[in-house]
Amino acid sequence: MRISEVARRADVTTKTVRYYESLGLITPARLANGYRDYSAHDARLVREARELNRLGIPVERTRPFLECLSNGRDHADDCPSSLAGYRDAIDDLTLRIEELTARRSVLARHLHEAAHRNSHARSSGAEGDTVSRHLTDLPPDLPVPEDDGAAAHLPGRAVPDLELPDTAGGTVALRALGEGRSVIYCYPLTGRPDADLPEGWNTIPGARGCTSEACDFRDHHDDLEAAGATHVFGLSSQDTAYQKEVVDRLRLPFPMLSDTGFRLAAALGMPTFEADGAPLHKRLTLVLRDGVIEHVFYPVFPPNTHAQQVLRWLQDNPASSPSASGAVPRRD
Repeated sequence: MRISEVARRADVTTKTVRYYESLGLITPARLANGYRDYSAHDARLVREARELNRLGIPVERTRPFLECLSNGRDHADDCPSSLAGYRDAIDDLTLRIEELTARRSVLARHLHEAAHRNSHARSSGAEGDTVSRHLTDLPPDLPVPEDDGAAAHLPGRAVPDLELPDTAGGTVALRALGEGRSVIYCYPLTGRPDADLPEGWNTIPGARGCTSEACDFRDHHDDLEAAGATHVFGLSSQDTAYQKEVVDRLRLPFPMLSDTGFRLAAALGMPTFEADGAPLHKRLTLVLRDGVIEHVFYPVFPPNTHAQQVLRWLQDNPASSPSASGAVPRRD
């Protein structure tokens, strides 16, 4: 048969057939007119070499397999030399994996160092803050979240009897926070300098702005305490190790709570959403007082000045007054 027919049967190009022939993997006969005459066996050898090459075995090292077929075996790997070829290929891949893994580790370390080099808040305070601007600067065209009523049922609800891990190394019992007001701002996901945000993050109303919100609570933490906030917590579904990095990097003066199982959201019916297939909290803030949710901020926008909004509410509604939200407390 002609070279074009061999290429068609083996699903390769004629150039590939010529290359295999140049390596001596196939040796077609010659017709009287000098043209090559390929056999069905040649086509099978070409097809076998192609499949082995797709498995990662260099074409030049497929010879033991092809010789096995040429010696009358039913399969190219029926011979001891073929099995040795598999072992050699596996050893080569193992070495490459180890080399690539080591290289990946070095690149990851460089990424982490470069991304975090200018992303830590300086100890001199907010004015010296050098947190990565791509995490703190908000685009001017962020979509504004609408009040869908998903938090309207929360004021007056009893605080669930839950304990959540915090970044200080312990747990926080929400119903036993003591006297005074506690502020818990719930948010979807704090970005990190060495990781991409979920696809389309800026287009999801209320998603972007977690780092800038944390920085605003950090910068006004003393003011919030002076206005009567006994405790301030951030809360999200990221685990404690993830949250600890954020606390250290942003130099937050308050702990973060981790609710990976969405226990608080389930107990209170708090709103959530999905991004990249993962559930996340919608941004809202709870003001707790005497075991009851006294006030809820929802939706929250813009997030980068939300702590100041909470501060104004605390100042306008001193704790010495009756329930400032106007809701009738109920202990479910």
